[in-house]
Amino acid sequence: MTFSVDKTKLPKHVAIIPDGNRRWAHSRNLPTLRGHTKGFQAANAVIRQARDLGIHTFTLWAFSTENWNRSETEVNYLMRLYEENISKNLEEALKSEARIVHLGRKDRIPGGLQEILKEAEQKTAHFTKHILNIALDYGGHDEILRAVTKATKDIESGKLTPQELTQEVAKYKGKYPIYKFADYLDTAGQPYPYPDLIIRTSGEQRLSGYLSWQSAYSEFYFADVHMPDFKEAEFKKALIDFAGRERRFGGNAKSSGDAGGGGAAANGASKTASKKGN
Repeated sequence: MTFSVDKTKLPKHVAIIPDGNRRWAHSRNLPTLRGHTKGFQAANAVIRQARDLGIHTFTLWAFSTENWNRSETEVNYLMRLYEENISKNLEEALKSEARIVHLGRKDRIPGGLQEILKEAEQKTAHFTKHILNIALDYGGHDEILRAVTKATKDIESGKLTPQELTQEVAKYKGKYPIYKFADYLDTAGQPYPYPDLIIRTSGEQRLSGYLSWQSAYSEFYFADVHMPDFKEAEFKKALIDFAGRERRFGGNAKSSGDAGGGGAAANGASKTASKKGN
């Protein structure tokens, strides 16, 4: 598949919900583990492709706060897969100068996986070329509640006032407000914290609480294929589709700078995309 999109129209931040691993396996009479393994392989290939294209930030939803409701057997082998996969992510991140950031709770995941995540974050903390966010034991509502808890403690200790918490500190292209509250989210301090494009595989058309705060003006792309089949050509389809969209941020369209993913970070943050037709 020929890829002819102007790179200035590519998103700065892509986030993905890698759905359909189990359905892919079941449709082939394979063990569920096989589906997850193939899904991880496909996700890693897309991450590499995104970096090669110059996409700065990539967020992968590995495990939600609700996924603990799966069987103990499945959860246990998923945790082992995460250990192996994040170790591989670290090797590639060190070569490509990508910072790895864990989004989500840290208190419920196994100790060994906690240490691997901690090592990955520490060894890549100084990189700025790319960011790989790994959302593990992550839920959008949970993130906001944790942020509120942290902010409340700072208010109670006198470090922050309620007025400062709701202060507008920047805007995307002079339109979309960024509030001080964002400093308490898991994506705090990132140059492109809000995804321009959110992709969900397997035909499901919902976000399930993914990046609830950050996705206010994200573009959505729902791929019909399961994650193990979301290969290079499928990712290119999503990027081509994104590049042709027009973003208004609730206002009027402009002739330049509002289509696709172009534009540099404004006031220390990236611009985001509105839902199509908004």
